[in-house]
Amino acid sequence: MLGTSVTLQEHIRERAEHDLGIRLRFIVDDGSSVQREGAMHPERYELYDQWFHSLDCLWPTHALQPIDCSRVRRWEEINALPRTGRIGRSAVRRAAGSVPADRLFVQSDGSLGRTPSERISMLPLTHNADSFVYLDDALPATLTAGEESWAWLLAPELAGRVALQADAAIGAIDAALAVEASGLMRFKDIGNLEIEEIDQLIATLIEFKRRGHFAGFWSSFAEAAQLMIANKVVIQSIWSPATIELERAGLRFRLARPREGYRAWFGGLGISRLAHGRVLDAAYEYLNWWLEGWAGATMARQGFYISNPERSRGHMSTAEWAYWYDGAPASTDLPGPTSQHLVQAGQMRDGGDYVARMSRIAVWDSVMDEHNYLVRRWTEFMRS
Repeated sequence: MLGTSVTLQEHIRERAEHDLGIRLRFIVDDGSSVQREGAMHPERYELYDQWFHSLDCLWPTHALQPIDCSRVRRWEEINALPRTGRIGRSAVRRAAGSVPADRLFVQSDGSLGRTPSERISMLPLTHNADSFVYLDDALPATLTAGEESWAWLLAPELAGRVALQADAAIGAIDAALAVEASGLMRFKDIGNLEIEEIDQLIATLIEFKRRGHFAGFWSSFAEAAQLMIANKVVIQSIWSPATIELERAGLRFRLARPREGYRAWFGGLGISRLAHGRVLDAAYEYLNWWLEGWAGATMARQGFYISNPERSRGHMSTAEWAYWYDGAPASTDLPGPTSQHLVQAGQMRDGGDYVARMSRIAVWDSVMDEHNYLVRRWTEFMRS
């Protein structure tokens, strides 16, 4: 299985092997490397575990085979978000970026779209609404007196104490949200930047970097957590598992609910076009295992959601469900995915309940039309 550390975790591998009686080998790398390997070498894996926006790289190369919905036992339980792009009555605007619903169903001509069919590109599973995290006592009153905003990542008051995600496909969107929120640029489509917009964005970021604004860049949630634990940064874009490490380190922080909306992502499982026979059968069993409840529950304890959440309710305590999905204060200390204690009683998850968070999406993670050009210019920024 080829993927990232977001879901390719040892305790998940061990539980799946125990439940299914099959052997699993996880090939873990950073997001860009996984996309490249997935597109170019489908012979090196049977299952591809990454994000829906990665399909813009993989599907044109025919690296993945369509998934037969009739072989997915809980398919009808998957909620509306990956099927339609919306969840809850409050989700009235269409988010920018690589909307998962536009890439879910395999159409009659082999392309991907949102018109329902009996075949899908990837099985939609884990997802979340991401933003940035900041230390409670490190931000000046000039910022905290107002509403949280992506502009805080470029606030001059925080120069030298800011970190961004290193992956061009994700970090550039966070940066674009910050640049636009700061009033420095306006984008036609923040999820699909044009060449001139990329040039102006990179020029702006290079100028900030030359002034010493950025203290670091991270490729994994462990790196992100360490930047803040080591007191190198006080504000940074973040993935949810990093907040677990911040909790363990005893830091007082907040996960922002930016007024502009969240940057969201949707993960799933695809099958290599070369998988067949007994290996293909095992691949489908693994897909089905993810929808049986335990995996969704362990994802919840990392702050992630699952596409059929009701199935996970039975694997979570009432207090856990209330905290992670309903946005209620923790009525007791709550466990992490592999630890006895993570969330302290009385703590409340920033951003509200599941529907409130996933209905405030400004942009989905994207592979833009000018992705290759963006990567080249982002690399220049990183090396500047």
